[in-house]
Amino acid sequence: MKWSDLFRVKNINDILPEENPHGSASENPSLKRTLTVVDLTSFGIAAVVGAGIFSTIGNASFNGGPAVVFLFIFTAIACAFSAMCYAEFASRIPAAGSAYTYAYASFGELLAWIIGWDLVMEYAIGNIAVAISWSDYFTGLLGGYGIHIAKCLTMDFLTSSRGFDQVSELLAQGKSLIDVQSLVSANVYDAYLAWTTAPRIGNIPLVCDLPALAITVVITTVVYVGIQESKRASNLMVALKLGVILFVIALGAFYVHPENWSPFAPNGVSGVMKGVSAVFFAYIGFDAISTTAEECKNPQRDLPRSMIYSLSICTVLYVAVTLILTGIVSYKSLQVGDPLAYVFGPEGANIPWISGIIAVSAVIAMASVLLVFQIGQPRIWMAMSRDGLLPPIFSSIHPKYKTPWFSTLLTGVVVAVPSLFLNLTEVTDLTSIGTLFAFTLVCGGVLMLQANPDYHVNDGKKRFKTPYINSKWIAPALFIICAVSAIVFNPEGVSNFFSSIDPSNPELQGWEVFKHKIPLIVFMIGMAFLSILCFIKNFSLIPVLGLASCGYLMTELGILNWIRFGMWLAVGMAIYFSYGFRKSKLAR
Repeated sequence: MKWSDLFRVKNINDILPEENPHGSASENPSLKRTLTVVDLTSFGIAAVVGAGIFSTIGNASFNGGPAVVFLFIFTAIACAFSAMCYAEFASRIPAAGSAYTYAYASFGELLAWIIGWDLVMEYAIGNIAVAISWSDYFTGLLGGYGIHIAKCLTMDFLTSSRGFDQVSELLAQGKSLIDVQSLVSANVYDAYLAWTTAPRIGNIPLVCDLPALAITVVITTVVYVGIQESKRASNLMVALKLGVILFVIALGAFYVHPENWSPFAPNGVSGVMKGVSAVFFAYIGFDAISTTAEECKNPQRDLPRSMIYSLSICTVLYVAVTLILTGIVSYKSLQVGDPLAYVFGPEGANIPWISGIIAVSAVIAMASVLLVFQIGQPRIWMAMSRDGLLPPIFSSIHPKYKTPWFSTLLTGVVVAVPSLFLNLTEVTDLTSIGTLFAFTLVCGGVLMLQANPDYHVNDGKKRFKTPYINSKWIAPALFIICAVSAIVFNPEGVSNFFSSIDPSNPELQGWEVFKHKIPLIVFMIGMAFLSILCFIKNFSLIPVLGLASCGYLMTELGILNWIRFGMWLAVGMAIYFSYGFRKSKLAR
């Protein structure tokens, strides 16, 4: 094996003919081109406006106060830098595969495989989490109308087991069941009931999340049948949820108390940044648009526009909803799972009838997110299979429906089965770190390709290009300003910035404190190196800012997520060297 073989690059001019063969429909059916800029923008909104606006926005507001709007804006700007890089790639290489295909054309095969494997994790975990969240919203909606599904059929096995253990421990202390109900949350007590009332095989209770399975089967069926049906379903769901959100904003504006916006940032920058994982998780969907490149009527024009449109619309909605929430009630009371319903309840505007509308809209919103993600995952696998890194069946196209049928079905199984039994609370941050990693490579890929003379081919087609701003002086200056500010304005003091003692918990010292600073230290070293390259190479500023902003957000996700991410990549490398490296079409 040669070292250079790991970085063999797929020529841009060869990608499109390979990705769109002109064989007969029976021999090599292709995907159906049916998507317009409206459909693509709808996909972007469908993916971004989901649990974030109906759930996680509450906890983010609780931690950061009204100033969390700046976190949404900062995250949107970070995504916008990446979105422009995605748009340039999508316009230049309108082929399925998203960041995987772009990395293959810029960094080479090894990093392409890494990002492809990373996207598998991003979509798989993200889809499972969305399916489980949809189940929670759906069962809550039915409960509001007096329809109750057995607890053991609406909960995952792990959550139920933990709830049973927690309640059993209190019962063992001599407390009655009535006392226990007042000592634990409703969710914990429901988990206990699910465990104790479930039918059993031997001593094993049959606890599973049946609604999560049901929605996954329905969405997978729609995606399997065709992109035309998928876009119609997406457009309808987006229209409904946008109508509800705009209505909520308009109605809530009459109940806003401006005094609730003071103090605007009660917990400072650290409080605002606590919500970075949840907020970014809400934004990750726009990159799924690029996976549908081969199903667009005019990908060079429509893909870039739809990314910018969807990102802009969603940011305005998030900021508006945050201001409404924190204006109707105090941010201190927003640590709830359903903040929109809460602020229109007795503690806020006291408009009971609107809670049902919000509940229905939340169910629709979560289903639309799952739809877009279920579209994206099979097309990543399809692109990897075409390059020989996965078995050929992954790229098999259904002769009638013109969809990657095997990859679509496998995606349904990969999401449906774990959503029955797993609780992904501990690992959902992996979706954010995986997406940020993809964004970072796409931004870096634009820098790589802009320096490649073969990249600037004038074929007469109008293509989106990231506006060029010379970073020679700007990037080093920004790095110095940010580095000095991070130290000087650190609320814990300059000395504590380098300290191995946690001021908020003096018992934590040494390695237990230092390990959490490792991502930030690595980021600072990387930015210093990038600043030097900007000065020497005159890099374009926007991709550089995309690299910097996404890299910083990755440092906020904690060392444990980095370790889990590394373990996932290690598994992927084992698969690549045992199969993909030998079977790669470039290798042959």
